[in-house]
Amino acid sequence: MHGRGKERKLLAVAFLYTLTGGIILYLKEPGTGGIWAMAAASIMFAGSILLSVLWQMRRVSFDQYITPLISFLAGTGLVFLFRLNPGYGYRQLSWVVIGLVALYLTTTLLCRYRELADYKYLVALAGILALLLPIFFGIELGGAKSWLDLGLFHFQPSEFVKLLLVFFLGSYLMESRMLLQAGEQRVYILPGVQQWGPLLGMWLTALLVLVFQKDLGTALIYFGTFLAMVYMATARWLYILLGSLLFFFGAATAYMLVGHVHTRVAIWLDPWATAQESGYQIIQSLYAINNGGIFGAGLGAGFPGFIPAVHTDFIFAAICEETGLLGGIGIMVMYMLLIYRGFKIALAARDEYAGLMAAGFTAILGLQVFIIIAGVTKLLPMTGITLPFISYGGSSMVANFILAGMLLNISGEADTL
Repeated sequence: MHGRGKERKLLAVAFLYTLTGGIILYLKEPGTGGIWAMAAASIMFAGSILLSVLWQMRRVSFDQYITPLISFLAGTGLVFLFRLNPGYGYRQLSWVVIGLVALYLTTTLLCRYRELADYKYLVALAGILALLLPIFFGIELGGAKSWLDLGLFHFQPSEFVKLLLVFFLGSYLMESRMLLQAGEQRVYILPGVQQWGPLLGMWLTALLVLVFQKDLGTALIYFGTFLAMVYMATARWLYILLGSLLFFFGAATAYMLVGHVHTRVAIWLDPWATAQESGYQIIQSLYAINNGGIFGAGLGAGFPGFIPAVHTDFIFAAICEETGLLGGIGIMVMYMLLIYRGFKIALAARDEYAGLMAAGFTAILGLQVFIIIAGVTKLLPMTGITLPFISYGGSSMVANFILAGMLLNISGEADTL
């Protein structure tokens, strides 16, 4: 019942996949980049296998697909970062190791996550304070003032606040909603304005702070997660409709009043009007994706260096250029499988609270993937967020490993039934 053989076989496949990428890099251009990519594959495989052994010793029944899927995605990111700039690869490898540690600690220390429901307002307060810190003490990177300079590295509190948001929303929605019996049909509704107050207060505070930080991508993730969890708690489309109207009103207001938003929308509508200035990044991204064709130029044979911030926001364009449309689709399939496992965990959860939490964490992941890929391909305006587990970024990497750990905690409860 508690064997994890399937997980280890899939981890071995992920290891061979990442190792092959490192070998190709080394054969293409012998040097430290390819060697370190192969070493990174071995280190990540060893860490993942160690976690699997520790979980088996604890006799837990965590989902056996999540860790291998993460290994595929993180391995892809490491190979491409060592290909783009070995300096980013070294640092990303250290964050992956820290992420694996965070994953184990999450499955150990937060396995009794229900106890946090009693402290939901403290969780909300901690989230608000974390969002306020960059306004007064933060630095601006990539147009967004959402970072804290801690000397050795930059820290982005908003990446962790999205996890606190799920904890708060899950606890509050389960406590505050009311069940009305109408004949044989059960209808879930949310309570009145008085009970809505704290919930809307946190939501509005988060959005206003993020507008001041100009981190619109994270604000959109928060908004989407809020709507998704409210719908999952109530099963009423009315809230989605009202939320969508509120979103379009806010977007129109921000477009007229906030210069950063106006610029992003203008670039989205016609990047060629400023092809040598603000539109340069998205144009180079489209050229790179087009240059990749169906099968790609080959790992190490493209020209991703022409894309500004290719190691963070636009790494998906580099993947498509060198592995082609098929490679890009493969990455999206990996994400879809991860999201599928998340929602499957939500459906099989032990109770409604655990299901709502799992669905909320999965919604965050799915929204982030959709928003960044849509921005890179010009389906949506660029928002400046990272591609989970692939893009360079320590805060994002560790936060997403914690998110995965929470999904594993919930899956372990479901399997024990």
